[in-house]
Amino acid sequence: MTAYLNAIGTAVPDHDIHAAFIGWAEDQLDPRKQPLFSRMAGRSGIAHRWSVLPRAPGGGSPIEPGGFYASDPLPPTSARMALYGKAAPALAMKAVAALGDAFEPEAITHLVVASCTGFTAPGVDQMLAAELGLSPGVERLLVGFMGCYAAVTALRAARHIVRSEPEARVLVVTVELCSLHLRPMDEIEPLLAGLLFGDGAAAALVSGAPSGIALGGGFSATLERSETLITWTIGDQGFVMGLSGEVPGRIAAALADPETRLRLTGGRAPEAIDHWAVHAGGRSILDAVEHGLGLPAEALADSREVLHDFGNMSSATLMFVLAHALRRGVTGPGIALAFGPGLAAEGFAFGPAA
Repeated sequence: MTAYLNAIGTAVPDHDIHAAFIGWAEDQLDPRKQPLFSRMAGRSGIAHRWSVLPRAPGGGSPIEPGGFYASDPLPPTSARMALYGKAAPALAMKAVAALGDAFEPEAITHLVVASCTGFTAPGVDQMLAAELGLSPGVERLLVGFMGCYAAVTALRAARHIVRSEPEARVLVVTVELCSLHLRPMDEIEPLLAGLLFGDGAAAALVSGAPSGIALGGGFSATLERSETLITWTIGDQGFVMGLSGEVPGRIAAALADPETRLRLTGGRAPEAIDHWAVHAGGRSILDAVEHGLGLPAEALADSREVLHDFGNMSSATLMFVLAHALRRGVTGPGIALAFGPGLAAEGFAFGPAA
């Protein structure tokens, strides 16, 4: 039994906060460090990042007078989670709407939701099920706090469901509101990490109907002695991202190891893979994957385009990259790959529907 990724819908808010963040970040730094940060921001490969946060009076950014982040101290985690409980379901609904006629609420048997940027109960899964008019008996799975590779976990779960219940029709949703977690920072490394992240949501339909992308087997690899390199902890002023500058080098080194490389390519040599859907975690991450696997420059073009237009939207990002593949058409073997806390890599093989 083969499961297929039939359709993907994506959505972002309409508030671009990338330039405002760069200006704010430069103001946090010692003047001697500002030129280095500015150069790194210019090389990030990111032009836009979008936020659910409302504009300040007069149309300004959230850090301007009257904006969400204008207070001192910055808003507590409780205020951020209150906003998450309203904004996350709303953005997820936009992503589902982007599925168009492919989405038939009465046909959905299972709902899988992934999110790591907020907590609320009833959960986003329950809110979505009610708002979308899904059956009260729909089976729900919430994938929480797994970070950037959660879309892989969600899609693999959907594949397992369809393979065990051939008539199942699974709605998979990823929604992340990274912009809710601005915190006081005055060093380059955390500010560069903050420079990456934006808000976004994606919705996908997975079923046994042979259209779209065929989902293949999954794989995982956790790198030894790497648990401190990517962290995501709950603080009093939002969630605290820890993203070490060592991550790209560790990824490149892992991909240079023949055993790990085979595990992360589904057992195939990189040159045998026609399509690459790699989580756009940052320019240096994509460079590490490209160089570590010896890929041609165009292999990660979709990932770089998503990074340029939206930044890193945590778990939603890979779904945006897969949406590119779905629109263009998959004609041969592909690999989806994402990196996150652990430091771990998660992925799955995919291919043409016929």
